[in-house]
Amino acid sequence: MVKIGDIATDKEVIVESNQLTNEKTEAKSEVKSKDNKKSKTKKEILITKMKESSENMKAEENIYIVFVECKTPGNVGFLARAMANFGLKNLVLINPCELKKEAYYQAMHGREIVESALIYNTLDEFLSSRKIDFTVASTGMPGGSYNLSRIPIKAEELGKTINFNYKTAILFGREGDGLTNKEIESCDMVVSIPTDPVYPIMNISHAAAIIFYEIFKNLNNFPVEGLEEATAIEKELLFEDMEYLISKLDLPKHKEKTGLKSFKNIVNRSFITGREAHTLKGILRKLKLKLK
Repeated sequence: MVKIGDIATDKEVIVESNQLTNEKTEAKSEVKSKDNKKSKTKKEILITKMKESSENMKAEENIYIVFVECKTPGNVGFLARAMANFGLKNLVLINPCELKKEAYYQAMHGREIVESALIYNTLDEFLSSRKIDFTVASTGMPGGSYNLSRIPIKAEELGKTINFNYKTAILFGREGDGLTNKEIESCDMVVSIPTDPVYPIMNISHAAAIIFYEIFKNLNNFPVEGLEEATAIEKELLFEDMEYLISKLDLPKHKEKTGLKSFKNIVNRSFITGREAHTLKGILRKLKLKLK
């Protein structure tokens, strides 16, 4: 009996058919395995791309970029251009200046964003009409522990934690003046970009581009069930319960206001889930019953 690869002789050579069959089967199996690996890799890439596409669509649909009382049309164009770079489409203008040719020229390939911009007379009118779940104020002048309304997070933190399943408005203020304290106070969160204290104020389009980049690079899927962020209504009910409890503590009015604002800051910065909001509300409800 000879093996495949032995030197040929004049003698009759008998080769076991099952040996050849096994080797052919192994060869086919190896080729099939390689093909499966290739197709599996392609499938995984396709699934990843589909997930990324889905998240991009959510971001495009649910994120609103709001420019409050812009003074120059050129900045509207620059802002639209930055939005186009990072796949954002919803531009909102609050009581804007006249949109002259400069706005469309500076927008470049973001021209359509300027053309389809939503225009409102007031910020409140926009927020109520679009049923916004979460509002983020941008500022170049962050506050400290004695200015609770202006305690900021960095753009990177916003990008990592933003939930594209909910309608989110990111506010940019007037050139030179920014957003008022009242406008910032009405927002759920404040975002700011660390800059050199010698020249801390950035051009709106530059600041916006940094924030958009951080959001774009951190587009995430939320595959784990139950991690949906609490809605605006769920958080509002939570704040109402806390406000009631604080009112029963006989604190000075300014301390009541500070206490409630601190609680709101903690809840909004932690991006609590709907389940967490319901759990906290249950605890606060029991405390209310104890006080009655």
